[in-house]
Amino acid sequence: MSSLISGKDPDIVVAPAVPSFREATKLWAKIGLLSFGGPAGQIALMHKELVEERRWIGEQRFLHALNYCMLLPGPEAQQLAIYIGWLLHRTIGGLVAGVLFVVPGALVMLTLSIFYALYGDVPLVAALFFGVKAAVLAVVVEAVIRIGRRALKNRVMVAIAVCAFLGIYVLSIPFPLIVLIAGLVGSVGNRVAPALFSGAAHGKNDAPDIRGAVDLMFERGELAHTRPTRWHAPRTVAIWLPIWLGPVLLLWALTGTSSVWTQIGGFFSVMAVVTFGGAYAVLAYVAQAAVQSFGWLTPGEMVDGLGLAETTPGPLILVLQFVGFIAAFRHAGALNPLLGGSLGALLTLWVTFTPCFFWIFLGAPYIEALRGNKALSAALGAITAAVVGVVMNLALWFALHVVFREVRMTDLGMNVPVLSSIDWRAALLSLAAMVAILRLKSGVLPTLAGCALAGVLLLAAGG
Repeated sequence: MSSLISGKDPDIVVAPAVPSFREATKLWAKIGLLSFGGPAGQIALMHKELVEERRWIGEQRFLHALNYCMLLPGPEAQQLAIYIGWLLHRTIGGLVAGVLFVVPGALVMLTLSIFYALYGDVPLVAALFFGVKAAVLAVVVEAVIRIGRRALKNRVMVAIAVCAFLGIYVLSIPFPLIVLIAGLVGSVGNRVAPALFSGAAHGKNDAPDIRGAVDLMFERGELAHTRPTRWHAPRTVAIWLPIWLGPVLLLWALTGTSSVWTQIGGFFSVMAVVTFGGAYAVLAYVAQAAVQSFGWLTPGEMVDGLGLAETTPGPLILVLQFVGFIAAFRHAGALNPLLGGSLGALLTLWVTFTPCFFWIFLGAPYIEALRGNKALSAALGAITAAVVGVVMNLALWFALHVVFREVRMTDLGMNVPVLSSIDWRAALLSLAAMVAILRLKSGVLPTLAGCALAGVLLLAAGG
């Protein structure tokens, strides 16, 4: 890797060297191990490593790639890694970047899931998770505020968020349908009142242009694989759809439609298509289905799973791996429960992250056609606003199940608390966690650790 400026004259900028495949592999492994802090922290880490320090990719191209990834369902940070890896070293580069981004966190999550399944009922462990739940509630509330500040730029976007909240909480409208309706509203709204909808998604691309190795490779005409051909799309679909859905269809044929394996594969494959807005948005729908429809786990366990995912590197969507593990652990049939749970976790990982490679390898060569598409930008802006409402519902769902011991469902299908069942210790700890994150700006990991310790002390004091 060359230096950024010459040693003799600081005004002379040295062209960045093209990284070797070995260099890139080492960096993707480093990013995978250090990618804490959710998508914002992960994207910031990649920007620092790839744009600022190594100049492998220029500022504008990095942001353009990010905007494309944010148009897609799934974890945008991992997709950005796949995209840049593909730019540098073709398909194998994208595969290595995407796999190394997920594997460290997935291994940690599997270990924590096994520990939780075996020892979650031990009083000390239960006390730790009692405190973790309070911190998770604060993290979700902070996510509502953060996403809301970015997405709710005017009253129309606020109205969309409110309608999405009422739709999922009061009317129990499925999350995929809310995404579809919001996208249609944004697309139509862009024609009727473009000033209210255009540019609402991710802001303007006004950062200074720092040219990187990829940009120079484009100028030299060295990146032939980035130019779409007539057979690119059919070939990509023919390869990646069987890779993604083949195992699901095989499990369906071998175990039937009612087996936990078919349910996991089918359900999370659908989630991979509709997970716009990140992990927090899809969690509301996953929690509803996993707890109420499939009966795989309890509301408290869903909150525990999110707490575990917050402590691991990699995408927060790894919480779905926990759900898949617990579901298969409890419905393993003739298999050993730990083996069944591990296979359930692996299946969940497969159908959750394989589509990320499919989206990038299919669409990346066509991203220039997306640049400046106002209708698409407006649709995404409306979807992002709707996501705020969905995450608000998630925050309310978590709050009810953390602060109250008993929650009942009304005739309209809404969850409401039994006020006499309030747990003052949980309420106090949740309030302290919110102060730590929102007021004192404490990080997620310190807040999780502090709340876990406080949970042990509070439960010990209360017997």
